[in-house]
Amino acid sequence: MDIFILKNIFLSMDLVFQFSQNWYVIFFGFLLLWLILLIHRKSYRKRKEVKEQVCLAFAGLFIAIVMEIFAVSMDLWHYSPGDWPIILWPTYFVATLFGYQLLRTIEGFC
Repeated sequence: MDIFILKNIFLSMDLVFQFSQNWYVIFFGFLLLWLILLIHRKSYRKRKEVKEQVCLAFAGLFIAIVMEIFAVSMDLWHYSPGDWPIILWPTYFVATLFGYQLLRTIEGFC
């Protein structure tokens, strides 16, 4: 992807700080589920695993942002009124944390 195109995408899109209350439900839902699994598995006591979770969450966040940039630039989807709600990125981060805990929990059952 051309740097000029990426620059235009970032310049033409605005960040939205006023968004639907449903975003809070999604964000706090993932956060609550992550905390429940974190406490259930007692993985907060394992320093190495906490580092793994945070690294994976940042990687997931990066992948999600790249996906958003690609999808918006290719007109695969649009945000109304054409802007990104800022709550997306913390939600991606927390959803990745939850995904990590969920996979580790399932791994423990097998």
